[in-house]
Amino acid sequence: MVTTSETTHIITQPKIEESVELSLKRWFKHLCYFPASSRYFSKKDKQAIAEAVQQAELGHVGEIQVVIEGHIPCSQAYRQNTRLRAQQLFAEIGVWDTELNSGVLLYLNLCERTVEIIFDRGISNATTDQVWQKICESIVQQLKQKQYLQAVVMGVQQIGDVMSSFYDKNMPDQNNELGNAPIIIN
Repeated sequence: MVTTSETTHIITQPKIEESVELSLKRWFKHLCYFPASSRYFSKKDKQAIAEAVQQAELGHVGEIQVVIEGHIPCSQAYRQNTRLRAQQLFAEIGVWDTELNSGVLLYLNLCERTVEIIFDRGISNATTDQVWQKICESIVQQLKQKQYLQAVVMGVQQIGDVMSSFYDKNMPDQNNELGNAPIIIN
């Protein structure tokens, strides 16, 4: 979970200061990665993901944003792992800025085949970390089987289920604060 102060920190601190373990191996892997997200997700697949997000958001005030990134930019890959990158995108895209703090970012990194779920403070008590981790693991299993579209759609549905069980059904929906279409980066 990223709090407002962490989000402010992510936005305002220079990218070079966002550090985790320095990794020349990660940097080289991302440097050599051939951007080919279109190889994994066609226009039809992107539309299917948008429809899955729309369905998963019905009946509650939660907002889901899917970001699929080919690789971390080389200028950041040496000092930034996928978790930090997901937190950065959570802040930059404005997933944290929903009216009821109900945003969830589903981040896929195709180069590393990793999945991160970042959720806002409004749903931090929705469930345990183990449930979020299980969702990530099920997506990764689908990715390993090269079922990319099914992995994302299943993950979106599972996130929607968690949000449906957490939010009161009587709360009025806050419109669509985040777009349903996935954001594809390199």
